[in-house]
Amino acid sequence: MSDYKERIFDQLLRRKLEGMGAVLIEGPKWCGKTTSAEQQAGSILYMNDPKMFARNMQIADQDPQALLAGATPRLIDEWQETPKLWDAVRYEVDRRSTEGQFILTGSAVPADMSEVHHTGTGRIARMQMRTMSLWESGESTGTASLLSFFANAASNVVTMDKTLPEIAYLVCRGGWPRAVLQKPSVALDRAYDYLNAIVTTDISRVDGVSRDTDRARRLMRSYARFQGAQAPLSKIREDVIAGSDSSFDEKTLSSYLNALKKMFVIEDMPSWNPNLRSKAAIRTSETRYFTDPSIAAAALGVGPKDLMIDLETYGLLFEAMCVRDLRIYAQAINGLVYHYRDSDGLECDAVIHLRNGDYGLVEIKLGGDRLIEAGAKSLRKLRDKIDTDKMKEPSFMMVLVATGDYVYHRTDGVWVVPICSLKP
Repeated sequence: MSDYKERIFDQLLRRKLEGMGAVLIEGPKWCGKTTSAEQQAGSILYMNDPKMFARNMQIADQDPQALLAGATPRLIDEWQETPKLWDAVRYEVDRRSTEGQFILTGSAVPADMSEVHHTGTGRIARMQMRTMSLWESGESTGTASLLSFFANAASNVVTMDKTLPEIAYLVCRGGWPRAVLQKPSVALDRAYDYLNAIVTTDISRVDGVSRDTDRARRLMRSYARFQGAQAPLSKIREDVIAGSDSSFDEKTLSSYLNALKKMFVIEDMPSWNPNLRSKAAIRTSETRYFTDPSIAAAALGVGPKDLMIDLETYGLLFEAMCVRDLRIYAQAINGLVYHYRDSDGLECDAVIHLRNGDYGLVEIKLGGDRLIEAGAKSLRKLRDKIDTDKMKEPSFMMVLVATGDYVYHRTDGVWVVPICSLKP
């Protein structure tokens, strides 16, 4: 494709195919899974092709192995339409005993896994793809590499400054690959189209359970209100039913949320559990997030101008965008992202933890001296709580901000980094 923007994921997929017989790419609809896989595929089977769907389903039921013939890596798009293909792929990988044979893509977990008899362990690797980061969409200069902070090789640099209204637009537009290529007035509709598809069709289709569109829409709105918070289900339920005469018990709520997780619409953040010098209890509740900040903006019905009026909501959705980017960058350097909160009320928005045990502490703020100072103070406090006799010291402390002319290192050891300067 002439307008294809290279993804960070492309290199990760290439490397994974060198070591595994098959790779499963999972992620939300429209995030670019198929397009990215097409760049490396030797042949392609589109299971959802309307002209071939009935035939494909019949062959998959009678002789799934026949659908696997073709140049490798063979891409099987939306494989979950026929779960039988999973065991067929696993068997064919064993039979061929060669890496890089298949790429499977799926925007949902199969509703019925009863016909799948093997986990695929050792044959099929799972990879998660997200929407585009600011580095991938071209809105970040990449003057600050996340890996350089871990390597103690970062330096003070001038970077391209963006205004708060420009950042607000990026939050509301999101990282949808097609939206990145469209003019702003059109691109902002993409998240609303996505939201409408979820609540009217996909939330029921994912597992064959009929769900109410109005309930789903109210749930999405409530979930957006709790972005970045460790809200219990009971609190979300209370918000959903507020001002409504309908009931919504926690069992039903869990059913709706599980459907959204199967479609990779929500991606909550697990808690980080370090060794501490103090006896503070670490809170283990997950932090609520959509996979892309634009979903929350659409659910709340807000646009860039609304965020400029409501800075509190702006701050929460900006945090969600930063978390999306940190997850993408961390994945590229073999890391995961967690949050921290303890019984003393101390919090850390993001802890980036690498396989080798190195970790960095990140606070996310819109910007301004007062907020940066508050973020730096919180980071120092957490650093001093960590028992470095039992684990490593943090590789870095960072306040990630919306705007700024510089990436710079404060005298207290805290880095201040504008989000539009960051890359893996």
